[in-house]
Amino acid sequence: MQRENQRELTLLEQIEQDPDITQASLATQLGVAVGTVNWHIKRLIEKGYVKVKRAERRKLRYIITAEGIALRARLTVDFIDQSFKFYRLIRQRVQAELDILNEKGYENVRVSGNGEVAEICKLTCLEAGITVVDDESAPLLEINGMKVLLHI
Repeated sequence: MQRENQRELTLLEQIEQDPDITQASLATQLGVAVGTVNWHIKRLIEKGYVKVKRAERRKLRYIITAEGIALRARLTVDFIDQSFKFYRLIRQRVQAELDILNEKGYENVRVSGNGEVAEICKLTCLEAGITVVDDESAPLLEINGMKVLLHI
């Protein structure tokens, strides 16, 4: 459901920016098949969030309705809310591991992994006064998906 909402939010944002955008372009931006975009757009049209008009013989123009603008606003608020929950959850997990490091007297840590979780991990380390280093002898915070594992 969350992924579906995010796709619809992206579709609404892209349509608002460019009403003449093609489904193929939308599919490329979303990283999904054109059929998936078509399915979402049909749903948005059926629910009254988007209207479609023929711009040229083979070209369509998508228009977001007032209800569509309200949906985009709700989806944006939901996205921000979910993002903050994710951020707080990861910070909490990292902080628990940093508490262990502090108890054991460590001031440095290595971070393995990349992406948003690793970035949150590095920021949390900075805020806690723990230096992120490349030194192989330093303890390791391993990022695996949303898991944060400490190896001392």
